[in-house]
Amino acid sequence: MSTVPVFQHITPAEFEAVVRPLGQPAVLKGVISDWPAVKLAQESDEALVDYLKAHENGEVVGVYVGAPEIRGHFFYGADTRSENYRHGPTPLAMALDRLLAERDKPNPTSIYVQSTLIDKHMPGFAVENHLDLLPPTVRPRIWIGNEAVTRAHYDLSFNIAAVVAGKRRFLLFPPEQLVNLYPGPFDRTIGGVPVSMVDVSNPDLERYPRFAEAQKTMLTVDLEAGDALYLPYGWWHQVHSLSRFNVLVNYWWDDAQTAAQPYDALFHAILAIRDMPKSHHPLWKTLFDYYVFGEHGDPVGHLKAQDQGSLGLLTPERIRLIKQSLIKALQA
Repeated sequence: MSTVPVFQHITPAEFEAVVRPLGQPAVLKGVISDWPAVKLAQESDEALVDYLKAHENGEVVGVYVGAPEIRGHFFYGADTRSENYRHGPTPLAMALDRLLAERDKPNPTSIYVQSTLIDKHMPGFAVENHLDLLPPTVRPRIWIGNEAVTRAHYDLSFNIAAVVAGKRRFLLFPPEQLVNLYPGPFDRTIGGVPVSMVDVSNPDLERYPRFAEAQKTMLTVDLEAGDALYLPYGWWHQVHSLSRFNVLVNYWWDDAQTAAQPYDALFHAILAIRDMPKSHHPLWKTLFDYYVFGEHGDPVGHLKAQDQGSLGLLTPERIRLIKQSLIKALQA
């Protein structure tokens, strides 16, 4: 796989029947080009800012601010116990004004409004700028800033990222490249998700030699205003905001409804299995492949329903009993 497929004039039915079954990223060319916000962005940054101000309700938003020296590369500081930026609440209108003021400076302060729920802070915006590929229950978020780099990371969701203003570059890796991307800590993250410790646009291969393998799989996608990128669940992506004023709207969703949080299972497995002798690991890998991932079909299909117990259909009562058992075990 060397290129990302491009779809134009995509309909909701085609998105579900053609794009998603591919199981890979896809460019949705011009999918939001008719949005009022996109048309205003093509007029001027000021026109779009006035439009955003007219829709925001005055509530503060989370804003990331970094010194000019970081050049928009929001990351850890001297080590993973610190960051090279500060974060705090700011009125959206104030952040927008500052972005315009920084635009023409040779070394601007890095400013980023990240992952702001539109229906909470700009309720009228979503009504006038609507993506019909997804159901209305999927809540859009807005990202506003100047030139910036969001380190490579993955999300436990599907994603459509739509460019309203400016240009974006996405550097993409499939989920199985995790081992070659040197993921950072879970306990102290950048922006709430574990990120790659490798700057994938300027890698240090002496420090991170396995990244050379990931590099062979990397896909590069450039988007202009009006375009969007569909990312399947778990795909790694580093995002470069390339203009002095950028606006993106994204949609995260997950079709799966699970009875518990997947990361809880991961950390429980770390507690229970990781530090076993290596000689024990093959059995547990086989058990997970068989019972959890169903690599050989239904793991209890050979048993009668009354004999399947906790390994069978997860009814509300069975879920309650499993959770009760886990709570008791963890408290022991």
